[in-house]
This record gives sequence, structure tokens and C-alpha cells, in this order.
Amino acid sequence: MLRIVNFSKTYGNNKKKAVDNLNLEIKKGEIFGFIGHNGAGKTTTIKAIVGINDFDEGDILIDGLSIKTNDIECKKKIAYIPDNPDIYSSLTGISYLNFIADIYEVEAKEKEELINKYATMFEILPNLGDLISTYSHGMKQKLVIISALIHKPQLLVLDEPFVGLDPKSSFALKQVMREMCKEGTSIFFSSHVLEVVEKLCDKVGIIGKGKLIKYGSVKDIKGDKDLESIFLELDQE
Repeated sequence: MLRIVNFSKTYGNNKKKAVDNLNLEIKKGEIFGFIGHNGAGKTTTIKAIVGINDFDEGDILIDGLSIKTNDIECKKKIAYIPDNPDIYSSLTGISYLNFIADIYEVEAKEKEELINKYATMFEILPNLGDLISTYSHGMKQKLVIISALIHKPQLLVLDEPFVGLDPKSSFALKQVMREMCKEGTSIFFSSHVLEVVEKLCDKVGIIGKGKLIKYGSVKDIKGDKDLESIFLELDQE
């Protein structure tokens, strides 16, 4: 579903590589965890996957289509949850969800059913008539999550999705992620919460200074240790 082939991204006049020759693949129905320190290249990679950032070398394929040359078709298949829910504060919650659903041409009945389902699940239904400017960070995060789910993406990309969520909402999101994968959705997410990555993911990639250090199944990478120990060991090398 997602293939990253020889992907590199440079910034600045000195052409410093934020990501250097990255290769990995996530198949349909897999959950992939992308971990590394701040500045390691995680968000740079994620923004390239979803078509926000252009890039210098390599290619990123979504269901066989290049995000470089087929960006609109690729974006129809993707939902993206950023680490900072920067959304239209002048709209009400329900107006925002209707707006996103209409962009993705979700049918009216299905749109209503899914908004009610997820807004109830994330305990934000009574607040959908309020202006987004009155929402807390956690409420905005829930709204962005719901907007990403209502068009049933084939690839769900999340950057630190659990930041700002209360424990009940975090649990609900994990359940939704598992259910989506059973239905064939692929999930690519970054997180500093290594315990969540270890329990939730099929595969994991560890990136450091723009290079992929480790990549494979969670079981193969951690062996008889926990993922946190492996990460700390690699950080000291």
C-alpha cells in the first residue's frame, strides 16, 4: 500500500539531508510505527508521504501511484493527522466535519452515521455545534481524528496522534486503528510512546539522523527485550 523508495530530502543552502535514502514498505492491513528522536526525520518523511513537502530524490508510492506525479489521486486514498491540530477556528465542529466529508464525496447518510459514531466514541458530540476557537487542544485533536476517519482512507498517516488525548480517547483510537487494519487499511504513525508502538504495531522503523537504523517486525527487532531498551541501545552507538 505504501512504498518509500530511495527517498531523500535536503534543506537549506548547505543541502543538509534531513532524510537520506530511506526505503521501506507497508502492506495492506499493517500498522507501522516510525520512531526516533526529535529532528531524526520522522515529520519530514510524513509530510512527504502526504504530499505537503516535495523532495529531491526517490519516490513515494501510494497503492502503486507516485505522490509526485499523481498527487490528487494519492490524496484521495490518504488521511493525515498532524502533530498539531491547526484547523479552521471560525467554523463549528460539525461544519468542519461536513466540509471534510464533502471534499471526499462521502454520501450524506454515511456521513451522518460516521460522524455520530465517532463523535460519540470520542465524547465530543455535544460540542459539535460550538466554534472550534472555543475547543481545547484535546478537543481539536479529537475533531481532526474524526475528520480523518469519516472517508474511510486506505492509508492513515498519524504524527504523534495520542498527544493531548485523555486515556479513554487514546484507548478508543487504538481500537479504531486495529479495526481499520482488519478491513485492509494501512496505518503509518510516529510516536514517542514506545510501549504503544510495541503493543500496536506489526512493523517498526527506527530512524536516526535521517537514516533508517532498524526496520522489520516488532518481534524480530526487539527479540527478548522491550522496544525501549533496543531504542536506547541504538541511541548510544
